[in-house]
Amino acid sequence: MTSSSHARDLAQIERANATDRIPVVFIHGLWLLPTSWDRWATVFEEAGFAPVLPGWPDDPDTVEEANAHPEVFAGKSVGQVADHFCDLIGRLDRRPAVIGHSFGGLITQIVAGRGLSQASVAIDPAPFRGVLPLPLSSLRAASAVLGNPANHHRAVPLTFDQFRYSFANAVSEEEARELYATFAVPASGEPLFQAAAANINPWTEVKVDTTAAGRGPLLVISGEKDHTVPWAIANASYKKQARNEHAVTEITEIPGRGHALTIDHGWREVADTALTFVRRFADPAA
Repeated sequence: MTSSSHARDLAQIERANATDRIPVVFIHGLWLLPTSWDRWATVFEEAGFAPVLPGWPDDPDTVEEANAHPEVFAGKSVGQVADHFCDLIGRLDRRPAVIGHSFGGLITQIVAGRGLSQASVAIDPAPFRGVLPLPLSSLRAASAVLGNPANHHRAVPLTFDQFRYSFANAVSEEEARELYATFAVPASGEPLFQAAAANINPWTEVKVDTTAAGRGPLLVISGEKDHTVPWAIANASYKKQARNEHAVTEITEIPGRGHALTIDHGWREVADTALTFVRRFADPAA
């Protein structure tokens, strides 16, 4: 992890620890940066929480920097990223709520399974070992990386057409182009290869302790029109999690929304859905 990104994350943790507020940690997925959560952070801060927006190891500060130096994203595995976030969360004085999108939603569930969160929200979460559905739309979305085995160790950018299909299929072309220019960055290819092999690799890092006594309440949010993580995958993840006898597990579908639901014009509806759930179990006014 670069010193600048590590210092940035530690500064956020220090700010959160300096308050008496419950932290909320936001975990982004592939092809995005922590700045994709900026508007969410404002909403949660106004609601009385202390938002923390750490990056994956070596995340640049800006989209421009990320696109100029794509090599910094290469070689980041699910296990490495999960341990990175667990280490950062362990530095917080209070157990946080955790919210993640896509592969960030997978990491969120790993964190919850280790007993590190008060409440968790996994938005269109990438699948983990034991989640079996593999819809054609997911295969097409993943083919941008999986189509070339050499991408396993590379940083892979999306073309606009790939972003349009995988993220922005449920918005206008004008908005899709704006989202692509504003948010899209290269991503490590390794997590997608790991996820693709999770159900045939008994030693996979792409696994979640769904029955842990300390998992805490969990909400899965699914976008109705998501090509990358459609309902079949999100609901299969929910069903695995719902076997947990120790905590609430819920799922909700946001109508008309694709994989870009955390950043597109309807982001506030998704943020408010997550906020309502988090408040039930980690109320800053309590």
